[in-house]
Amino acid sequence: MKILAIDVGAGTQDVMLYDTDYPIENSIKMVMPSPTKIIAKRIQQHHNDLIITGNTMGGGPVNNAIENHIKRGYKVLMTENAARTVRDNLEKVKFLGVGVIPEKEEHPELGKIELKDIDLKSIKNALSQFDVKLDFDYIGIAIQDHGYMEGIGDRNFRFMKIKEKLNIPRYPEEFAYYDTIPTYFTRMHGVLKTLKGYKPIIMDSKFASICGATHDPFVKKLNSYIAIDIGNGHTLAAALENGKIIGVFEHHTNSLDPEKMRILIGKLINGTITHKEVHDDGGHGAWTQAPLNNYKYTVATGPRRRILEKTNLNVHYAAPAGDVMMTGPVGLIKAIISKY
Repeated sequence: MKILAIDVGAGTQDVMLYDTDYPIENSIKMVMPSPTKIIAKRIQQHHNDLIITGNTMGGGPVNNAIENHIKRGYKVLMTENAARTVRDNLEKVKFLGVGVIPEKEEHPELGKIELKDIDLKSIKNALSQFDVKLDFDYIGIAIQDHGYMEGIGDRNFRFMKIKEKLNIPRYPEEFAYYDTIPTYFTRMHGVLKTLKGYKPIIMDSKFASICGATHDPFVKKLNSYIAIDIGNGHTLAAALENGKIIGVFEHHTNSLDPEKMRILIGKLINGTITHKEVHDDGGHGAWTQAPLNNYKYTVATGPRRRILEKTNLNVHYAAPAGDVMMTGPVGLIKAIISKY
């Protein structure tokens, strides 16, 4: 069985092509700039009016590039699906100065940019330079999707759905969607439209990383620990006992210093962390069911994991499949194998 796993982050997109007939350490791997960085650069290089088409994808640098393009005096038109990259509420997109147009409206006189989180053609072309054929039985995609519901802020809505999922302790791989994806996950549906003709397994990138960390050989021997993914944009920490999540908090990485990180992790271990204290501090929130019994280690992954070096916590840096950058793809692979 061959599995293509792609973890789309804010800084990088991490790609693994795994063949179950061989050790996972021998998988084909790539770490490349994230789609948001690539497309933002393409927008910056344009010196003319633009029409932006495609599907809903991660914003961040893309949104900044669009706003700067308008400030430079250029006109920007976006099709409705593409415009939801900027804001799910299209009236707010228009307020920023973007012209929102129907999907099939054409403007050949304008420069054109296409939005998408996944570019299989580019991945295929890159691999072909090394005589590697992009051939797979399953494809897994990890992205972070806040979800959208009118009248509810994205931080509140995202964590509300996390808590609903964790109404009972769950294994991290249970955060994967195999068949039906809720309509409120607009970015995930953007991936589905981009990969029309495929049946991707889609997973929230934070839980994919937590899932991948549990595959680390050292972590497999632990029964009670904190797993934390410290990304460029967001940090998510999960308390795991017997493989299941019994508590979690999510915050913005830029708001966390070593001391605050130590305090929040300590409260998660003790089961005393509250949603209010994290949310009021600008994070997404927190939920806990019980304290961890016999906690010994904090298992860390993510590009900014070194912040933990100054916390005095007992830290193990996870490297599933021998590569810390492949934590998300390994989590996807674990979720796919557990199902199929």
